[in-house]
Amino acid sequence: MTGATGFVGQWLCRELLAQGWDVFGLAHGDAPIATLTSDERARVKWLPSDIRDPAAVRAAMDASAPEAIFHLAGVSFVPTAAEDPGAALDVNVSGVARLLAEVRVRHKAGILDPVVLVIGSGLQYGRHGDSAMPLREDAEQRPLDLYAASKAAQEIVALEAFRADEVRVIATRSFNHSGPGQDEQFLIPRLVRRALAARLSGESAIALGNTTPVRDFLHVLDVVRAYIALVEHGTPGQAYNVASGLGHSVRSIAERLLALAGVQAELRSEPALQRTSDIPVLIGDSLKLRHATLWTPVKSLDDIITDLLNAPTH
Repeated sequence: MTGATGFVGQWLCRELLAQGWDVFGLAHGDAPIATLTSDERARVKWLPSDIRDPAAVRAAMDASAPEAIFHLAGVSFVPTAAEDPGAALDVNVSGVARLLAEVRVRHKAGILDPVVLVIGSGLQYGRHGDSAMPLREDAEQRPLDLYAASKAAQEIVALEAFRADEVRVIATRSFNHSGPGQDEQFLIPRLVRRALAARLSGESAIALGNTTPVRDFLHVLDVVRAYIALVEHGTPGQAYNVASGLGHSVRSIAERLLALAGVQAELRSEPALQRTSDIPVLIGDSLKLRHATLWTPVKSLDDIITDLLNAPTH
């Protein structure tokens, strides 16, 4: 698994271990692994690696001889990609090309034939009208920022490996997801921090960016279970939405969070916090995923918020 020490990666490690998988986790640097217990950390076979380094990718492939590859490594925050487009493209697009180059060599030699799950984003779809929601996989991709464009390009590169060399690649277009362990630069953890700070300080107002965008949120546990189901039952050469099919406005999420946290505060939309390329509505149709794998989400938005409020870091 690339990106094993990231937010989703740690949850995926936990779920794979629980299901009896032998897990090799590629780790870049000394990232904290706070989500996993000490026992879980000890059961993962950690391999130092860097998706930007072909030699490191080759060494990790040789050490693990994988039957399945979950490719989670990537630049995952829209502003970060905008700040350094070259780095985002190197990691998100060239990174998957490097990984698949090593898979192709072994596939052609008859040494390995792993399923490779490549994680994309619902943001690849860009802006569509309300009447088009929820978006199916045949909707046009219209990326509006560098991050979304890099993920669309990543998918093209990944699925080319299937068409050209029959590498068993499956792509996801994953919509918003959250849960304990996610960085506070993302929406719901950021709202949790502000709500808890307001509860302690007695602040009467909480500043937000644009409160009108509608987003589709899944709990990270449902997401990693979808990833495992796709590796086990998905069709190579295909892309699948990973989504709930339900839309929530930023304001409605914030209001529900305040209610669950027991905080009474006014929500104020601050222009300085707004993104110029905010998509008004982005909801995914996951029927293709559900039919292929029998996956269905079991966690609600309330579960996401409650789990974040009760996370040990708070």
